[in-house]
This record gives sequence, structure tokens and C-alpha cells, in this order.
Amino acid sequence: MKKNKQEKAPKPPRKKRGFRWLCYRFFKRTFDIFASGLFIILFSWLYLILAVVVKCSDGGNVFYRHERVGKNGKTIYLPKFRSMKKDADKLEEMLTPEQLEQYRREYKIDHDPRVTKVGAFLRKTSLDELPNVWAIFTGRISVVGPRPLMREEIEEKYGADKEKLLSVRPGMIGMWAAYGRSNCTYESGERQKRELYYVDHCSVGLDIKIVFKTIGGVLKRDGAK
Repeated sequence: MKKNKQEKAPKPPRKKRGFRWLCYRFFKRTFDIFASGLFIILFSWLYLILAVVVKCSDGGNVFYRHERVGKNGKTIYLPKFRSMKKDADKLEEMLTPEQLEQYRREYKIDHDPRVTKVGAFLRKTSLDELPNVWAIFTGRISVVGPRPLMREEIEEKYGADKEKLLSVRPGMIGMWAAYGRSNCTYESGERQKRELYYVDHCSVGLDIKIVFKTIGGVLKRDGAK
């Protein structure tokens, strides 16, 4: 009998040291500054339009500033166009028991009742994320990287892998957002698996793949809820 062909060994994690790693970090930061700066200049008109639309939708604040954890565990604050109703942080008052349970399990909710009509459009098209471009320019996050998370979310969902997750700068887009998003959950373990894969294998080539995959997903409106 013929022996079964040996399965191809998985690609080993990228070593985060040495000249190649330093070159990658330099290229990545240079790209972040150039791309975010150019985007802000070219689309300043879009920011203004979206700000007016959000303000006129219900008279609330235009931006929502949320606390997240950055590289090496540093606390960072990221702005987004507000997509939720006022007092959306009062979970017990605005969610059903079933929705509250899902939020505590996945830190997101299918068909979230707190989201406004304008906010639903912004989320579907990812336009609510545009203020994060300034966070890229200032170095709080990168274009590509793991999703910026809340501290309790990292502690609960990543456990012993939290230091690995936080060893790289979080990103506006990443493996989870590009390859599944709402279709990859914490409960299944797929979300953690994809984000940690990026940390182990981040490179210029992988970053480019994620950028184009994300653009395609946004155009198809795939996975966002």
C-alpha cells in the first residue's frame, strides 16, 4: 500500500526581530502616515457631510469616543461617527435578556436595536470608522492589525494569548474584519484564531491581501451587521 502523502507543515510564525522585521515596521509606519494623511486631505468634504447627517439624525453628538487597548497594553481612545442612539451604554435598559446575553458572549449583537437608521448605513458601509484615520496618522493604530478591543474583552477572550495579541499595534482593518467579521465568532474560536494568525505572520504581503480583501468585502457588503 502506498503511504499517504505527508501534509504540508504550517508556515512558522514570523520572528519579530532582526533587520527584516525593522524594515517591515518602518515601511508599515511610513505607509500609515502617508495613506492616512492623503485620505484626510482628499476626503475632508466627506467627513463634513457625514458629520452633518449624523447631527441632523437625532441631534446627538457627532462622534463617539471609545476606550480601547493599544500596543503593549496602553489605553487608547478612538473616535467613530456615532451610530447608536443616545444612552446606548445603558445595556440593561435598551436590550432584551437574550440580546444582553449575546452581547456578553460576543461583545456585539445581531440587529442591534440601539443602532439608528443612519448608523445602520454607516456600519454597513464601514463609514462610521472614518474618524479612525486620524488615529492612524497619530500612531495609536495602524491601517492593518488586530481589532482594537476593550480591556475586559481581551482578558476574557484571549487569556494567556493576550500579550501576543498586544505585541503589535491594533488596526482599522484586519484578519477578522476581512475574513468573516460577523460570520466568525468568539464562541467558535475563529475570531481569536484569525487575529492571532495575523500577529504570528504579519508581513507586507499579508497586509496587502487584507487591504484588498476588505475593499472587496465592503463593496459586497459581506459580513457586516
